Amino acid sequence: MDIRVVDPHAEDVMVLRRRHHEFALEVTPPGHVHAFDPAAPVADGTTFVGAYIDDGLVAIGAVREVEAGHWEVKSMHTAAEARGLGAGRAVLQHLLDLVAREGATQVSLETGTYPAFAPARALYEAFGFAECPPFADYADNPFSVCMTRRG
Repeated sequence: MDIRVVDPHAEDVMVLRRRHHEFALEVTPPGHVHAFDPAAPVADGTTFVGAYIDDGLVAIGAVREVEAGHWEVKSMHTAAEARGLGAGRAVLQHLLDLVAREGATQVSLETGTYPAFAPARALYEAFGFAECPPFADYADNPFSVCMTRRG
């Protein structure tokens, strides 16, 4: 598996970004989807990475700094056909290594509360993320859970 920084507008990346956004729209009530909208501009300071197996993109993830030393993991998605191969785990580790090199003291994320998000929550917990109050622009609601880890 090859994991590298990718152009968020590259064709293969856009395919997974659209799949991720469509998935979020299917399982989350309107107005509560926080995944990056693939049609919207990518915020400055956002870094996307992709995991490739045999030159095919199988997973993506992104990070951005929300305040000095505090980073957010955004829009992680593994293609359905690649689930169970460890791509999501590898992307998350790569992102955590990337922000550690940038001096991160805290890494947070927002994910859904519906059963469809249970595998993602389990992955984040396995990496030491724990539930926390909403951060940045997130609000407390029954459809989202924020998670964080120090260091």
